[in-house]
Amino acid sequence: MLTAITGINWGDEGKGRMVDLISQEYDIVARYQGGNNAGHTVKNERGKFVLNLLPSGILRPNVVCVMGNGMVIDPHHLDGEINKLREQGISITPANLKISDRATITMPYHVDQDGLEEARLSKTGAQFGSTKRGIAYTYGDKYMKKTLRMGDLLHLDDSVRKRLVTMVDSKNLVMEGSYNAAPISVDEMWAWLEKYAAIFKDYICDVGQYLADADAAGKKVLFEAQLGALRDIDFGIYPYTTSSNTIGAYAPIGAGIPGHKLTNSVGVMKAYSSCVGDGPFVTELAMTEEEKHALREAGHEYGAATGRPRRVGPIDLVASRYGVFCQGCDEVALTLLDVLDYMEKIPMVTAYKLSDGTTTTRFPMGEALDTAQPVVEYLPGWHCDITAARKWEDLPKEAQNYVEYLEKAVGCKITYISVGAEREAYIHHVV
Repeated sequence: MLTAITGINWGDEGKGRMVDLISQEYDIVARYQGGNNAGHTVKNERGKFVLNLLPSGILRPNVVCVMGNGMVIDPHHLDGEINKLREQGISITPANLKISDRATITMPYHVDQDGLEEARLSKTGAQFGSTKRGIAYTYGDKYMKKTLRMGDLLHLDDSVRKRLVTMVDSKNLVMEGSYNAAPISVDEMWAWLEKYAAIFKDYICDVGQYLADADAAGKKVLFEAQLGALRDIDFGIYPYTTSSNTIGAYAPIGAGIPGHKLTNSVGVMKAYSSCVGDGPFVTELAMTEEEKHALREAGHEYGAATGRPRRVGPIDLVASRYGVFCQGCDEVALTLLDVLDYMEKIPMVTAYKLSDGTTTTRFPMGEALDTAQPVVEYLPGWHCDITAARKWEDLPKEAQNYVEYLEKAVGCKITYISVGAEREAYIHHVV
């Protein structure tokens, strides 16, 4: 069984929490794209954990975690993340963590270039809202064939050093010529690679073969995405996207088994909207600054990877319907329903009014999206604490009505409803 858990919106939907929950039914959890610009926060009986690179299944002792070829991996960050989890009592060994030899390495100069370019763009107000983790520059170099891969750490020989010299020479033309930055030292980069080769050599392997063998043996694999459909490089709000494919259809490819097909696609959708970064976000226009502040505080909406305050607004059903379509969802997990407990009435963006005066329920792109205005409808709130609910019948009628309205609006059944941050704080709703 091959299941993908993906984001329906802009990211930050609570995918890590859902992977942590659902992974109890799986043998393997695999990340298939992105890098340490992800921020998955998981709270369970062992504490609170913030994961950037590691799959959320790492918190379950009987699950094997895979970092796929579609990822970009910063070994320095990964080492720090692993050590922090170990300090929190999480065991991480080559037995429960396997890193693809085809995954691309994020080098220190990728991070430096990201920061320099974002600073340059910020002077003109044209920045993308980058997390400054070097993700775009790693992917860019990957497609120009100017990167190293994790498998190269297994044989740091003269041929790898020769490639590194070529890459550094090319990068220095940009760093010195465009940014007036200090030149990159080949020797320093080589020493950096040697350091992390010693740390990760036992973790690096052919994860594609591992996953293929596991699937053939009847093992259950859960694919974990970073960000959401609206940040996909092809189908998202380009250019305000990430640099990889976040959609579920890419999961087998990015994990290492491109000939396999998904069995099930679970989309994760928040009960309201939030995003980190720049770009069109129509739903935030539906609330006053005071209302957005109240929602941000109620949902603790600050980026797990960056600490930045997230932009917030009501649930956007236009964007969510499009996200369900992109992810090919068989079912939806609705998260953070409890955050709306304080509201007397629940706002929802049900359509967009375009600059030409027309109204649409289809998600637009380009200038139409940039200038769209939200059409808002309301449902009565439940105005009580629902965090103790564990069955559908425990929810107030108004909360049930809200969930059922969302199901019809996005065209997909909602089978999981999160009512709190803790692992057990959810309702499995199967009709």
